[in-house]
Amino acid sequence: MHEPESPNPRLALALILALYALARLLEIGSTSIPRTAIVALDVISALAFALTDGARHYRLRGILVFTGICIVIGNIVENVGVVTGFPFGRYHFVELMGPKLFHVPVLLGLAYIGMSYVSWSVARAILGPVPSRGVRLIGLPVVASFIMVAWDLAQDPVWATLLHGWVWQDGGPWFGVPVSNYLGWYGTVFLIYLLFALFLGGRFAAPASAASKRPALLFYALCAAGNVLQTVPAQVQAVVQDPTGHPWRAADITAASALVSVFVMGGFIAMAWARLAERRKNN
Repeated sequence: MHEPESPNPRLALALILALYALARLLEIGSTSIPRTAIVALDVISALAFALTDGARHYRLRGILVFTGICIVIGNIVENVGVVTGFPFGRYHFVELMGPKLFHVPVLLGLAYIGMSYVSWSVARAILGPVPSRGVRLIGLPVVASFIMVAWDLAQDPVWATLLHGWVWQDGGPWFGVPVSNYLGWYGTVFLIYLLFALFLGGRFAAPASAASKRPALLFYALCAAGNVLQTVPAQVQAVVQDPTGHPWRAADITAASALVSVFVMGGFIAMAWARLAERRKNN
């Protein structure tokens, strides 16, 4: 029998979710706050969520291992990517993301932790307590990687082509983003998830209640909602160009991000929520 969860983690998670929602609202509003500071609030709130919620499910040691895997793999692959163009394509970062560690902004390295953890948690809610160790070791990383890439599919054209947080030097068919970016993203996050699954050994000491898994779904849903809200403010430039000179309508970029957020990210949220409701009914 599981003991009732302490209200302190629930309160902390609620405050973190509120901070993340604030960051997403500030992104679309007219404010004197520097955009880099807003990005920092976005990233740090996601990091705080991962550490707080992750400690409930994997204890402090487990979530620190996950954090270490994300930092090491994320920064190595991103630095190699900037220098060589593999595996994402040719790109470089500019000032929006703040100070860098070698070629990669510190905030980007930290961003891997929060959204990787949330995507992993959504995948766990979808798959549930599967009996096969092989599914836990391979199937969970496969599903979690799709959920993480769905987030990047919605975000990357906005942050690259529209906001110029980074620059894809050769452009690409997805509003200035190359297909190789998403293949590289999938491979990178799959490696992160596989290493974490191997560390866990296919065993998850998580709280049994469906309620314990809902905060991560709410975080992913807030992210999707924030992407939809990007369609509200009028863009300063009606048309933007990628480095190849190809013009893209700003409204099309934000609309595409919203559609992916509703029908892809939203689809994962709906599946996870339905699975949790089904398991709660059967228990």
